[in-house]
Amino acid sequence: MKSRRSFLQKLTLSAASIPFVAPSLARDFSEISTTEAYQGPILRVAIMGLGSYGTRVAEAMKDCKKAKLVGVISGTPSKVTEWQSKYNIPAKNCYNYENFDAIKDNPDIDAVYIITPNSQHKDQTIRVARAGKHVICEKPMGLNAKEGREMVAECKKANVHLLVGYRMRFEGNTLEVVRMRREGELGKIMFFQGLSGFRIGDPTQWRLNKELAGGGAMMDIGIYSVNGARYMVGEEPIWVTAQETKTDPVKFKPGVDETIQFQFGFPSGAVASCLSTYNMNGLDKFYLNGEKGFAEMQPSTGYGPIQGRTHKGPLDKPHITHQTVQMDEMSDIILAGKKPVLPVDGEEGLKDLIIIDAIYKAVKTGKKVALNLT
Repeated sequence: MKSRRSFLQKLTLSAASIPFVAPSLARDFSEISTTEAYQGPILRVAIMGLGSYGTRVAEAMKDCKKAKLVGVISGTPSKVTEWQSKYNIPAKNCYNYENFDAIKDNPDIDAVYIITPNSQHKDQTIRVARAGKHVICEKPMGLNAKEGREMVAECKKANVHLLVGYRMRFEGNTLEVVRMRREGELGKIMFFQGLSGFRIGDPTQWRLNKELAGGGAMMDIGIYSVNGARYMVGEEPIWVTAQETKTDPVKFKPGVDETIQFQFGFPSGAVASCLSTYNMNGLDKFYLNGEKGFAEMQPSTGYGPIQGRTHKGPLDKPHITHQTVQMDEMSDIILAGKKPVLPVDGEEGLKDLIIIDAIYKAVKTGKKVALNLT
């Protein structure tokens, strides 16, 4: 993906001392022209986990107007040194996994973006919250709903935001389909299809380790169809059925799913049919069918550009690097109290974990599993 590598910063404020901008001072940032220098508060972020996706976020943040990378947390000293130089990060904002609780006493960091293996999310989220910093956590938010509930509760107790890295909930073409559905242009929604998958490589990576990942494809790529079904249909599912297929039990050990097909039912009568896999390439498609029209997106959740069409013609919103948009929007949520079109808070992350727990239960029992997310 291309990065325009421009950054305009005029004012730095601490989210710890000024957590919200008064409504009377809030601006409709969508109306700011590309030539106008942003004058509002900046969300100062430390990234925890300096792997490939952490790097992607860091590069994307170079184009942010409302968020800035100011710190790092890593267990690899060489990476810390490299990032210090590359992103001009002061030594006082660098931590490891043992000492990062000390961010409590660092007024120059407002939030921590956790981009580590799934099994570490809960404990790291709780430690960041107890240090008084806002939390942005990559998906899945935790290993299961039990962990998710603990994370939500701890962040509420600490009075900090818990947001989840649902970048697609800010993407232009995705939001256009949501708008069409909400305004009745598709009519009554009848059916959703979500296909999420790729052929995974290195068999020794952490994503194929149940202790670190909490599962297999479902916890990594399948969650896109779980989450997408919810915001595309606009309802919460009330039941799920699921079936697992495993063709390579050596690569995909017990507890690490290779391929799962799963189905949802919704209160309106709409249904969904989805596929999550680590063994098929080219699966990145959403299809939404209503009585008056349809929307089809392929690719639907990749890094972009997202492409698709509806019964009215092509989807043509401009592509902007997803992580750039996400971090600017999250700055608005945390610092300006903005309510996004599609929420990305911890409660949303918890709902996905409840559904994934039910999918695994349906696979194990072969039975329809009831859901209650309201």
